[in-house]
Parts: sequence; structure tokens; C-alpha cells
Amino acid sequence: LISQEGTSIRRGPFSGMEFLEKSAEGCHVAKLLGTYEQPLHEHIDWVVKQPYRKIINIGCAEGYYAVGLAMRMQQTKVLAFDIDLKAQESCQYLAKKNKVSDRLVISGELKQNDLTDDLLSDAIMFCDIEGAELDLLDPSKAPAIRFVDIVVESHECLVPGITEKLKERFNESHNIVEIQDDGLRTIEKPPKWFAGLSHLDQLLATWEWRSGPTPWLVMKKK
Repeated sequence: LISQEGTSIRRGPFSGMEFLEKSAEGCHVAKLLGTYEQPLHEHIDWVVKQPYRKIINIGCAEGYYAVGLAMRMQQTKVLAFDIDLKAQESCQYLAKKNKVSDRLVISGELKQNDLTDDLLSDAIMFCDIEGAELDLLDPSKAPAIRFVDIVVESHECLVPGITEKLKERFNESHNIVEIQDDGLRTIEKPPKWFAGLSHLDQLLATWEWRSGPTPWLVMKKK
């Protein structure tokens, strides 16, 4: 794919992003093809139309969402967090590559006591932390998160029952949409060379390495 199209993302919500030759976390080719987490795309398009002043991206990896959202929301500041130093470096590089470094701040671990009214005012949270969302997103310990919009990946395959627990915690304070992912993908305007691949290679190109359910919860404060 890179030999044919380079590392520019040409489809999906972050079309136009100059991406990397290797992702810091998870699958890579699906991001380049623009099919990554496709069931979430319509919600991404909704987010970028809102007047958020801040994006809080927890578990930013190489910056696919942090940089992509910074590109599309040019009046918005992005605060990106990841405990992996290599991921932080990749995110910084990606931000420079796409000329959004002036609006993107990269840090290490975001702790529960950091989730204050000051941090979360006029913000939306994007959270993808491999099951640790159950520990971090607890409104009984961090009350400020009752008043912020949240998009969180629920790692049901790693922590069975986590999705319902999160919904129970936020049911009173948020309107919640659960987004299931059946793994099927549609490539918008597929490149001609792609049609020449075997069917197996076409499937593998959009495979996101998921071992089980990882639904998203889009939670909008009431």
C-alpha cells in the first residue's frame, strides 16, 4: 500500500493527514486506507462540528485521533496522553508533520485526580486505554466527568462486563449510544491496485487485530 500510495490518508474522517510508516499501537493498514474504526466515523464528523475548546485524548498512541482532530478543528487545543514514551515521540512527530504542534500538548499518564473541572471545561474526552477505562472513569471518585462529553472504547474482550458497568455509572448524567463493531468495512473509492489483491489480502488490509468485542460508548452530558 505504501509503495502505491505513500503514507497519505486519502479516505475517511482524517483524509489528507500525512501519516506514518508504522503505527505505535494496533493495526496500521486500516488507518492508511481510512477504514479504521469505521462505525465511529459519523460520530467523529459530529464532534468536529461542535464548539469544543479542548480535546482530551487519553491513550493517544501515535496520534491518529489527536492529530486528526487537531487538523479538522483548527480552533481547538488537543491534550494528548500516553504512558508509552515511544508513542509520545511518534505523536509529536506526526503533529509536526501535519503542522499542528502549536495546538497539541503531549503528556504521560493522566491520573484520576487530574480530571478536574478546570481541565474538562469546554472539552470532550476520547479514551482508549485497553481496559483501564474502568478504573479511570469513575464519577464517584472524579465528579467532574459527570459534566463532560465522553467517547470511550470499552474493552469488553479484556474486561468482561465493563460496558454495562460504564453505562450504569453514567446513565443518570449522560445520554449514551453504544456502537457495536461487526468488523465489516467498506472502502470509499478503493484504489485500482487494491482490486488486484486476493480476497484474503483485501480482508487482512482492513482487519484491526481485535480478539473480541470492543464497543464504543458515545456519552453526551445531559
